[in-house]
Amino acid sequence: MISRVNKHCSVELQALPQRIGQVRRIVSAQLRYWHLDPLIDPAALGVTELLTNVHQHAGPDKSCTVEITLVLDRLTVSVRDRDPRVPRVTAADGAGVHGRGLALVAALSADWGVQRRADGGKSVWFTLRVPAAADPWQEGVGGAGAVFEPEADPLVLGEADVAAPALALGRAREHLPA
Repeated sequence: MISRVNKHCSVELQALPQRIGQVRRIVSAQLRYWHLDPLIDPAALGVTELLTNVHQHAGPDKSCTVEITLVLDRLTVSVRDRDPRVPRVTAADGAGVHGRGLALVAALSADWGVQRRADGGKSVWFTLRVPAAADPWQEGVGGAGAVFEPEADPLVLGEADVAAPALALGRAREHLPA
């Protein structure tokens, strides 16, 4: 029997440049809350790359959902969008600017992949191993009771959050049980 409760957080957004920075800060704050500081940089970099791909390559609908889930010793970060096209790793162009996002995600993660969805969209995900020294299951702030159920109460960033990212971060924390 598994005695630890899984941890989960979800953010719905439009993959626009100003939103990408906000979500990166929200993911960083959530991982700090879960005592997973060593995973902040790779998770923030990976989610930035995945959201940038949605911004650059998804059709006119830039709606997407970022989910971070901790199960045992694995953190999974996924970005779900409505575009049916599956991304692929490509060699960087001559300027080294385009085509490196998924290669970077592959390099920083333990595993990654793409899953087609029944609604016609896709989910691109990557996993990071939780370092042995980290203890996201400790009691107290972010302890075993901290669970976010996205189906029950998703966090949706609105236009006002562009001007006040600290408010958006505060709203994200409001959704987490104390």
